Amino acid sequence: MAILGVDDFKSKLVGGGARSNMFKATVNFPSYAQADVELTSFLCETAQLPGSTMGQIIVPFRGRQLKMAGDRTFDAWTVTIINDTDFAIRDAMERWMNGMNNMTDNEGLTNPSDYQVDIFIDHLDRNGATLKSYTLRGAFPTALDDIALNYGTNNAKEEFGCSFTYQYFETDTTT
Repeated sequence: MAILGVDDFKSKLVGGGARSNMFKATVNFPSYAQADVELTSFLCETAQLPGSTMGQIIVPFRGRQLKMAGDRTFDAWTVTIINDTDFAIRDAMERWMNGMNNMTDNEGLTNPSDYQVDIFIDHLDRNGATLKSYTLRGAFPTALDDIALNYGTNNAKEEFGCSFTYQYFETDTTT
């Protein structure tokens, strides 16, 4: 097999390679959470493309193990949000979670369509065009991280994490 040179490698790396910092995450909110979706897209500092795991079923047969496809599970989707001084996104996340399970009386919405939404992740090229898009169907937050306060922290922005679960995802390659 021939050893490929640098020019061969460059010719195979279409578009210079996908960049991990070129993305847009659109976190929709249920109507009762009242949030600015565009603000959330701008202040979403980190996210990831969703992952899934295909389970397996082991069937013993005459001293061997036959492996068959099982059920698919979907990993949690986490984001890091830059906190603004009016706590707009943080407050909306708290309202969303409080709607599902109120802190004071343990009551909440029982119809999933009242608190589950679709979330969109677009992986962008260097010119801002969408390379690939993902839609997380039936998503809702399951964990809202704390915000550390510290006198010794200088020259740093405040941020917090949020984890979502979802039913499944759909994907589309647009280029």
